[in-house]
Amino acid sequence: MAEQRVHGRFQRSKPTAEFPGVPATPLSARFDEALVLASTLHRRQTRKTSGVPYVAHLLGVASMVLEEGGSEEMAIAALLHDAAEDQGGESVLEEISSAFGADVARWVQQASDSVVLPKPEWEARKRHHLALIPKADRAAQLIMLADKVYNARSILADHTRVGSKVWERFQVSRERTLWYYEALPEVFERELSPFLYDTLIECVRRMRELN
Repeated sequence: MAEQRVHGRFQRSKPTAEFPGVPATPLSARFDEALVLASTLHRRQTRKTSGVPYVAHLLGVASMVLEEGGSEEMAIAALLHDAAEDQGGESVLEEISSAFGADVARWVQQASDSVVLPKPEWEARKRHHLALIPKADRAAQLIMLADKVYNARSILADHTRVGSKVWERFQVSRERTLWYYEALPEVFERELSPFLYDTLIECVRRMRELN
């Protein structure tokens, strides 16, 4: 396995033949290839309302995963975590598996709330995803936790820019959006990453205070 945990948390490890100590050692050309693929797949996609190129989100999630001691394989999956969900479903998963291996493809699939088109109805999709998070690989759980933290922070940041209009970017009402985010701490374990978990808790608390 490309991951190591100490008391449930991903940790940087001393370089060994089996686990090279990523991110203590430089990332390889495989990370570059994943970044090019992610940027290509999401080229025309932007973040809701802000118009920021979508690759900013992917880089942000990958950064959090690396900072929490995730491996290069996990960072690659973080870069590609929305590729199947947003840019092609099963065919993209097959491309990811061929290029980066079965582990990366599995983590991307586990991080996706749907890889079929048309997507199921929003609430059914989210309830299904919430039920599957605790069953996912620990690597995928860390990627998903980083993703949720990034999204929650983005909501807070966008609210400072556009106020209550931030809620208009979602498919559902403010209350249903808050229901989803308030359910997230219940399906993640704090030991996975105390820092990210506590950040999520604080972001959700602040989101509830927004108009």
